[in-house]
Order: sequence, then C-alpha cells, then structure tokens
Amino acid sequence: MQRFNLNNKTFLLLENSENGKVNSDTIFRYQQEGDLVTAEYDGGPIRYGKIIAQLDGDKLQMLYQCLTVEGELKAGKANAQIRVDENKKIHLHLDWKWLGDSSKKGTSEYIEN
Repeated sequence: MQRFNLNNKTFLLLENSENGKVNSDTIFRYQQEGDLVTAEYDGGPIRYGKIIAQLDGDKLQMLYQCLTVEGELKAGKANAQIRVDENKKIHLHLDWKWLGDSSKKGTSEYIEN
C-alpha cells in the first residue's frame, strides 16, 4: 500500500523558479492507481498540460508536457519530494528541467488545494 494518496487531489503553485511556465492560476488535477500517478493541468499561461509519474515512497519521478497559451510546446522531467504539513496538506517540492535545454532548470513547490 502506498503511503501517499494523490487520487482526486488538486494542487496550486506556492513558488516557482523564474524560468518556470506555470503560475498561481494553474490548477493541477491528480489521479493515482497504485504507483502510477497522472495529472492534467491548465490555467494562467498553460492551455493544457499532462503529467505521468511513478510514486516510490515519498518521491515521484515525473515527465510533463504542455501547450502554452502562446502556442509553445514544452516538455520536461522532475523529481518531486512529497511531504505533509501541520495542516495535513500535501506539498510537492520539485527539482525540474526542461528537455532539450539542460541549462533551463529550477525548483517549484505545490500545495494541495
């Protein structure tokens, strides 16, 4: 049994590196079946995005892709650390990088809505 259940949870951005694309208007909707985690996201600068990830304990290995409202296709990968705060809200802390340009990387944090 998995320690974390992300099924039917929504997440919002807490903070993001300057070269990240999402903002506080972007909503992430997660689904989970065992160690398979997926999400769809949109809002703000993101027209549509999709995540596929594998859960291992308190870590997620993620691949993501999106189409921005400006018509830009982006893809990347991330490693996420999962934690629960004192209010029982799940936080995802991501170390990410865009594919195709390894110099464009950053960190972001999301909180369960």
